[in-house]
Amino acid sequence: MTMELLLLSNSTLPGEPFFQWPKPHVAPFLQGKKRMAFVPFAATEDYLDTYVERVTPIFGEMGCEVVSLHKESDPALALASCDVVAIGGGNSFLLLRSLYRTGLIKAIANRVKDGMPYLGWSAGSNVTCPTIMTTNDMPIVEPPSMKAMHLIPFQINPHYTEATIPGHGGESRDQRIAEYLALNPQMKVVGLREGSLLHLRDGQLALRGKDMKLFRAGTEAEVVADGTMLRSDLRSVNAH
Repeated sequence: MTMELLLLSNSTLPGEPFFQWPKPHVAPFLQGKKRMAFVPFAATEDYLDTYVERVTPIFGEMGCEVVSLHKESDPALALASCDVVAIGGGNSFLLLRSLYRTGLIKAIANRVKDGMPYLGWSAGSNVTCPTIMTTNDMPIVEPPSMKAMHLIPFQINPHYTEATIPGHGGESRDQRIAEYLALNPQMKVVGLREGSLLHLRDGQLALRGKDMKLFRAGTEAEVVADGTMLRSDLRSVNAH
């Protein structure tokens, strides 16, 4: 089976209703799917039920019943009864710790590799990478490992921007990614802008929404245009 992943940088653009911009992309992705296993663990415990209440009508409009795995005594068993899985955004460290604690990190990865479609945004996109080392989040908890599901062979930096805050002395996003690549030169990093996504299907990646930045060690970042098709390893589909 080939994997299909829809990886969003973010769920909501400023000034828009929740999950507005992704709808035209997500609706065809979910067509024919009836039961969605939703993973809200990137949210803190006090927000889990509210998170599910926010997403349920969105996906209900698209024909999907939402089964939130945080309410299941056996989340892996509940996952097996669904035909699509979605992991929402929030804190990547909190999400990864919960995926390890529940055993879902292996259960989800195995199901997706067997053909279950995967939808993720922000932290939910981060955990499809080899690690969560290129997240923007504060490590508010300590997961057992930084290793994630490794469904894709590169790293994502969601909410990517070149913008800096005037008068603020912290590193830019580009500087932080350069630090990561200095210590992990074998990896590639995608700077995925808000309002954009990567769709992996049949071994090819389609960029939708906006351009993205592709970072490699020892070379200038490459701007990849909206609509570009790439191999899953980020090479051009025309490369031999």
